[in-house]
Amino acid sequence: MSTQQSRTLGPEIALAGAIGAKTDVVVVGLIKADDGLQVVGGSLLNDHAAAVLLALKAVGATGRAEQITRVPAPAGLGATSVVAVGLGTDDERSPDSVRRAAGVAARSLSGTDTATTTLSTLDIGASAEGFYLGAYQFSEFKSAKSAPKEDAAPVRRIELLVDSPRSSDAKSALARGLAIAEAVATARDLVNTPPSHLFPAEFADRAKTLGTEAGLAVQILDEKALEKGGYGGIIGVGKGSSRPPRLVRMTYKGGKRGKPSVALVGKGITFDTGGISIKPAAGMENMTSDMAGAAAVVATVVLAAKLKLPLDVTAWVPMAENMPSATAQRPGDVLTQYGGTTVEVINTDAEGRLVLADAMVRACEENPDYLIDTATLTGAQTVALGNRTPGVMGTEVFRDRVAVISQTVGEDAWPMPMPKELRADLDSKVADLANVTNHRYGGMLAAALYLKEFVAEGVQWAHIDVAGPAYNTSGPHGYTSKGGTGVPVRTMFSVLEDIAENG
Repeated sequence: MSTQQSRTLGPEIALAGAIGAKTDVVVVGLIKADDGLQVVGGSLLNDHAAAVLLALKAVGATGRAEQITRVPAPAGLGATSVVAVGLGTDDERSPDSVRRAAGVAARSLSGTDTATTTLSTLDIGASAEGFYLGAYQFSEFKSAKSAPKEDAAPVRRIELLVDSPRSSDAKSALARGLAIAEAVATARDLVNTPPSHLFPAEFADRAKTLGTEAGLAVQILDEKALEKGGYGGIIGVGKGSSRPPRLVRMTYKGGKRGKPSVALVGKGITFDTGGISIKPAAGMENMTSDMAGAAAVVATVVLAAKLKLPLDVTAWVPMAENMPSATAQRPGDVLTQYGGTTVEVINTDAEGRLVLADAMVRACEENPDYLIDTATLTGAQTVALGNRTPGVMGTEVFRDRVAVISQTVGEDAWPMPMPKELRADLDSKVADLANVTNHRYGGMLAAALYLKEFVAEGVQWAHIDVAGPAYNTSGPHGYTSKGGTGVPVRTMFSVLEDIAENG
């Protein structure tokens, strides 16, 4: 069995106090100020800021957010060209606007060896994340004849201009930004790996490798252990596939006495045909992304360990492949979730909640203070919120806390309700629950109500539905590439940081 790690190595990113002799391109930010355009970090351009600004105005640069304008560098600047990226107005500027600008700039630098930027004078960490993720390419399965040519290869090195490159604060900001970007790229890599190469057993092995390297304790339950342990949801979903399911437990012990503990659960359906309730053929290839929640959870717990967060985090990652076959579960079957709840399977394409429920009950047995689950769970999420806005449901105070943090880091989750009147629609005539309602209304909300049944009393819980945001089927934007996006790694990690600091 292969355990190849499809890790994407981003550009080398370092701090610098001046434009180096090897710089090919200087990247500057451009702000629309009340008194006209302003070049970000102009004082670091060796007295060439005025000439750069004049050249940019001459070719029509406006400073509009994410607008790219390229001009020849003034003589003596030490580079061949200047790339300006718009940041909008002062009111529009935020860490995420810097992150997006850096991402757009990174894509414009294809084929460049070394670039130096002044965006870092606004935010070192956001600049590092944006450049790293904007340059992201996944080319593991491209042969030599279709691999990116030299002029299309990602920029090799980015130098972040700062006043004091040796300061501990600057170094810490860079290290944190790079660690976060690498975690997002890890999640992207896992999502972008095709199901022919990332099936439950292989996914579990890759998670173990990542976890072990970060010092985590990792346990893998195979199909025999799952059957013996009563994990009826995971077994039920996976039994139609020739590639059996897994449950991975990854434990990070960083907490001190009195610090809260957190459980993370991520849906890991390595491919979803819908099972017997089979999906339409059009677009089914995108179901390679149905393990994006699991990828994000794996990346997040590894990141927590790498940055030594002072709290305990345990990740539970159920993995299965949902296939139609003679052994697949049928609509109308009844299964028993871990913990004893019986479920009538009305629709085999509502499989994510079945594997999540098993893992959530098991996670709650360890009495965490907080539980976050994330999944590409419902098409209804995209109907309600579109392709870039995750929905957050759960216990209201924690739900709102997660949403606010997500908006702060630029993943822009939105709090959603769980209407009590929808709960009765999950009642079954033959079992404790049905896995779907008998109508199409509020599908994302009903799915959260289903999961709520498996959250222990007293646990602060948030469910993040990323059906659209986890996988970008359109063109790149900001620091987001086509394919796997890594959402919601940054949200979950920032929530962990907040819990570590504030309880």
